[in-house]
Amino acid sequence: MAGRRAALSSLVVLATLTAAAETAWAQEHVHGAQEQYQITARRAARAPVVDGVLDEPAWRDAAMFDTFTQQEPTDGAPATERTEVRILYDAEHLYIGVRAFDSDPDGTIATEMRRDSPQLLEEDNFQVILDTFRDSRSGYMFVTNPLGAKLEQQVFEEGAGNLRGAAANVNRDWNGVWDAAARRTTQGWDAEIVIPMVTVRSPDADVQTWGVNFMRNIRRKNEQVYWVPIPKPYGITRVSQAGTLTGMSGVTRGLDLRLKPFLIAGGRRDRLGRSVSSSGLRDVGLDAKYGLTSNLTLDVTVNTDFAQAEVDEQQINLTRFPLFFPEKRDFFLENSGQFTVGNQDNQRIADLFFSRRIGLSDTGQLIPILGGARMTGKVGDHNIAVMQLQTGEAYGRPGENFVVARYSNDIGQRSRIGGLIVNKEAIGDARFNRTFAADTLIQPTASFSLHSFIARTAMPGVTDDEQAFHTRATFQNSRWNTYAEFSDIDDNFNAEAGFMPRTGIKMTRVHLERNPRPGGLVRVMEPMLLQNGAYLNIVFNRWLDVLDRPFAIQRGVTIPAGVYRFHDFNVTFNSNPSRRLYERFRYSPQTFYEGTRHEVDAAVGWRATSRASAEMSWLRNDVALPWGAFVVNLGILRVDYTISPRMTIRSLSQYNSSTRQFSTSIRYNFIYRPGSDLYVVYDGLQGNLPGRPDLRNQQLVVKLTYLLSR
Repeated sequence: MAGRRAALSSLVVLATLTAAAETAWAQEHVHGAQEQYQITARRAARAPVVDGVLDEPAWRDAAMFDTFTQQEPTDGAPATERTEVRILYDAEHLYIGVRAFDSDPDGTIATEMRRDSPQLLEEDNFQVILDTFRDSRSGYMFVTNPLGAKLEQQVFEEGAGNLRGAAANVNRDWNGVWDAAARRTTQGWDAEIVIPMVTVRSPDADVQTWGVNFMRNIRRKNEQVYWVPIPKPYGITRVSQAGTLTGMSGVTRGLDLRLKPFLIAGGRRDRLGRSVSSSGLRDVGLDAKYGLTSNLTLDVTVNTDFAQAEVDEQQINLTRFPLFFPEKRDFFLENSGQFTVGNQDNQRIADLFFSRRIGLSDTGQLIPILGGARMTGKVGDHNIAVMQLQTGEAYGRPGENFVVARYSNDIGQRSRIGGLIVNKEAIGDARFNRTFAADTLIQPTASFSLHSFIARTAMPGVTDDEQAFHTRATFQNSRWNTYAEFSDIDDNFNAEAGFMPRTGIKMTRVHLERNPRPGGLVRVMEPMLLQNGAYLNIVFNRWLDVLDRPFAIQRGVTIPAGVYRFHDFNVTFNSNPSRRLYERFRYSPQTFYEGTRHEVDAAVGWRATSRASAEMSWLRNDVALPWGAFVVNLGILRVDYTISPRMTIRSLSQYNSSTRQFSTSIRYNFIYRPGSDLYVVYDGLQGNLPGRPDLRNQQLVVKLTYLLSR
């Protein structure tokens, strides 16, 4: 343990020594941008109607700018198409008006009307990010397109390397209350955005001063332009280089109280062989949000239900480690990044707190959440996040109480140091599980960062080998993507409320990558991104896996303990994602545990209109081993129909040959007013594993929510 205590001391000392150097860098590189790029919002005498038509007199008097700079394809060059942005506000709202001029209006690419579709980012769109605390770390991001589609995200730690090779601190599932409308014109397209002050947290100040940046994607040219220039390879989440929005005075959040009661009705039918059972579903519950201060928010949930949450997309697992499925339940999504302590990598070595451990069993079965509360926010340089939840008895196990507390302190412009405590206790039982952690993020320059954490767990009957340590140094700019990391996780480290695929490991990795930009057909070499947005990637990997015990990879196929070395060869091609008909393909022949494995992953999608789209994917693994051979197929069909930006129907059908299960989920969502929804959800499952009775489950649920805001 002495080595880990030394590591903890090093975290504190390094954070302290870095603050002065970082502050000097910030004054030179960041404050200059904030002084050069400033806009003063003007108060609207009368709120404009958000209909996509900038014809109200208030817009003529609004603060306006029209200077944008390219990042792609020519870094630093002026934008080839003009964009005008106007800013207004009143006591309760921020208004943004956009005129996106285009020399070829018919060439505008906009096929997506669905809410929160990632496809919006691949087409013509306009993006805004607000760093309301001006802390150069976090922000609220809003996106719209010529069809008035909407996408919103929360950003933490500047997206934490929204670059390949680092896990993004971007909450794509956050559902903020805001509105947008757009229309095509003979000169391009116009849009209006309205963001309620109550949707974003901000300091308690007479005059609000926020960090802000704007970005436009001109898709047919693959051109991205920014108000405040952002260097490659970063994006709009780089809020440390944002400009300044100021001049908003006399704004109010009202009582800062939002109540969202819900009603549920439906029915369920289960059949196992010849046994059939039916049951009705009726329930009520409440979610509430209250602003304790302008900086701190209290969320309360009673009789929590997530009937409207989208189902998980299935995955094929040919490893001995658990798969990661993202959180999709609303209560856990807002400000979720404030609870995060883990490794900064696409390969999840450790997430010390993972909210899916609450209210879901290891097999994905629902466990009732009786209620809970959560407080999140920021007080000066102090970031605070506390959560407590109580689950009920289920599947012969007692209810459990979860307490999660996270604190961090901002240091300098972009660094921090903090800690995490997670306590899980069974009700009426002696079992408990606790996690204690300290972490730091040091970013003395724009390109270099150092992230580390040290942690320990505690549970009855275990007294040693319960520690974990991870550190990662990264250097990333427009030409280099380089990092080195080390992880040491003891055998008995057991964060039950986290996601820990492996314990008992020591791992060192060094990655050196140069990304030349040759021009012509190829924009950047790694991955080989073409000028039209398509990319081609070829990778060769070598693997070492030491099995201490036999591993059952499939029914009837077990790999013996031993030392195995194998390799894989990956060829990936993605077509231009903005096309109405697009394709993805990956082929990976490989040696595999003294045998062979051929993996094919293919998808084809069609956006027939701005309202209708479909995508079909197929994943096949053909494995031949000395101990047996098998083939696993996974097919997924997604179909979406968007009646309007507020009304959608989405279906997801999946077949997994390893479980011989076919599932279907159909979800209708009508946002009849911002923040208030009607859901109608059908879920069905069929299965017929050999030697087991046929399984068939069907459920139909109607859920109505209504937002009361004061």
